[in-house]
Amino acid sequence: MNNNISAAMRFFLLVMGSVVLLGIWLTGFDKVHWLLYVPVVFFYFAAVTGICPGLAFSGTLFPSKAPAKAAAKARRKKR
Repeated sequence: MNNNISAAMRFFLLVMGSVVLLGIWLTGFDKVHWLLYVPVVFFYFAAVTGICPGLAFSGTLFPSKAPAKAAAKARRKKR
């Protein structure tokens, strides 16, 4: 199993997929557009496998910055 995301993120994705699926159920499975099922599939896929396509895509668009280097102290001039 690939652990690219934390357990908290997996739980969040599982809950979000369930909330959207609950909304589809309350609306009626025959009344909602088929495109609404796509996020549910992605949420459950990410929760089960640990591979989140949305996080991977946003990571390529906005790469993390390198940590800032500590400023060097100025040296005293010798007289």
